[in-house]
Order: sequence, then structure tokens, then C-alpha cells
Amino acid sequence: MADAVDRLKTGFQQFKTGVYDKKPDLFEPLKAGQTPTYMVFACADSRVCPSVTLGLQPGEAFTMRNIAAMVPAYDKNRYTGVGSAIEYAVCALKVEVIVVIGHSKCGGIKALLSLQDGAPDAFHFVEDWVRIGYPAKKKVQTTCASLSIDDQCYALEKEAVNTSIENLKTYPFVKEALANGTLTLVGGHYDFVNGKFDTWLPE
Repeated sequence: MADAVDRLKTGFQQFKTGVYDKKPDLFEPLKAGQTPTYMVFACADSRVCPSVTLGLQPGEAFTMRNIAAMVPAYDKNRYTGVGSAIEYAVCALKVEVIVVIGHSKCGGIKALLSLQDGAPDAFHFVEDWVRIGYPAKKKVQTTCASLSIDDQCYALEKEAVNTSIENLKTYPFVKEALANGTLTLVGGHYDFVNGKFDTWLPE
């Protein structure tokens, strides 16, 4: 445990001397506030940090990470942590782009694909959370039934992004910003197995 804590301390010291102290032009303006261009939804998976994989600098992206980068539909009584982040990003920070990024070998997507109707949940929260992507699962099971489970997972990694983007459109302030032309929604997929990053605009 001591080694794990020390790793955080040494990591910060390396950041401070190697980055923070060397880039005052970047960090000084951030002391007054933030004006990020992006809101990024990414998976909590330790292999897919969007700041690292996309080269995003401090202040560029208002980021929310969760299991499988899911975005639930608007609901004032559930998932308010996600809803409040979207509202703050759109209404207060005036982000220009919301991007939802899926990724290869996603455990949350595999859990979604593996869910059996009526079967008891193995976790307190995971299954209920990934069920947000259920419409994507049904579409993939219909259109990709002849594919292997691995290939279905790969297809679902991308289709779940599309479901999250559709869910974003159910937030009234997102709808308004889209109608005003001040906000763009983007889908993304990071394939760390093959070193690829794809983006697309929703239909």
C-alpha cells in the first residue's frame, strides 16, 4: 500500500517539474476558470484515458468516465450525477462538442451482451447500469446474429455509443443547443488492440 501511495506522490512530482512548471502559459489562465471545447464521455477502464489517448491538455475537455461510457436518457430522479454534468457542461461551460467514446475489449459491453433475461444480477450496480445500452444490444443481436461473440462485442462497442448519443438528445438543454447550432454530438471508438481511433457524426 505504501508503494501505491508513493507512486501517486512521485507521479505528481514528475508532472509538476516536467509539465506544470514548464508551461505557465497553459496553467496560469486555468487559475481563473475553465472554457473547455469538449465534453467527453469515456469508459472508466484504466487502459483508455482520453486525455492520454487523444492528447487533450488540461482545460480542453470536461470529462466524465463510467462503466462502458454510457449516457442514460434524461430522468430527473435517476442518474442525476450524469445529468448534472451534462447540464453544467452545456449550460454553464458552453462546450461546443460532446463526444462519447467506446473502446475495444470493454468489460461493460461484454457484460451487457451476456445479460440473460430473468437471470439474477451478480453485482449490486453493474447490470442495471449497462442495461442503458439494451437498445443497442437488441440491434446488434438482430443484425449481427451470424457473427462470433467477439465480433458482436466489437459491433456493440460502437452501437452502444449511438444509443448514448440518442439519449443525449433527450436532455432539453442539449436539444436546445443542437437546435441553435452551438453544440455538436460525435461518436468515437478507440481500438487499443490495433491502435485505431474512429469518429462519426450521428445520423
